[in-house]
Amino acid sequence: MAHLSAKDARLAPLIAEMAKFEIDMTAAQSPYEALMESIAYQSISGKAAATIYGRIKALGSNGHPPTPEQMLKLRKQTLRKAGLSGAKVLAMKDLAAKTIQGIVPTREDACKMSDEELVEQLVSVRGIGAWTVEMFLIFNLGRPDVLPVHDLGVKKGWSVTYGKAHMPRPKELLAFGEQWRPYRSIASWYMWRAFERAGYAVTNKIRPPKVRRKSSQAKGSTAGVPGKSGNRKRRS
Repeated sequence: MAHLSAKDARLAPLIAEMAKFEIDMTAAQSPYEALMESIAYQSISGKAAATIYGRIKALGSNGHPPTPEQMLKLRKQTLRKAGLSGAKVLAMKDLAAKTIQGIVPTREDACKMSDEELVEQLVSVRGIGAWTVEMFLIFNLGRPDVLPVHDLGVKKGWSVTYGKAHMPRPKELLAFGEQWRPYRSIASWYMWRAFERAGYAVTNKIRPPKVRRKSSQAKGSTAGVPGKSGNRKRRS
């Protein structure tokens, strides 16, 4: 915390005022189990997702979700009956297959891999995007230097902390976050806390990132025109 406070004068009071950064690693999961749960929770409310994931776990044994081998043997109709959409069924089947193939590593192997290696391998799973892997890196593996530049809470928390009316573009946030290295995960955690503390009455007023306008061109000019800059749709 002292490193971040010394590097960033705006972040220092937030760190002093909020609860101490803490991640509970006692419930850490394997990449397979963590990603399976993430797939179940995609695009639906937490309460509904918890119910569906509970049904999926019940298809396994000893209180654990189905193993990759068990998942591949489960009929699609059984998984649909548990509440999964067709797309999520395909995603879980692909996750199981890639775990057996070794593309999705064991937890022991994941701990030996770099952040970049894990993102590259895990996003190859159907329905899994960089954001999901970043959450796994931060909250499951406890990696200290991850900056989820597409996360809405992080972006709006940044706007609140630094008094901005707009959210930052991903590249802007990435560049800004260089000063937070090697503790960008911790800085991101405090951005989430800033977002929560501000409340929706404040954060709903924060506008999308500013879009860079095309530079005006003289008629007949052959000069290049800068490309549009805007939001990327966040994958799961």
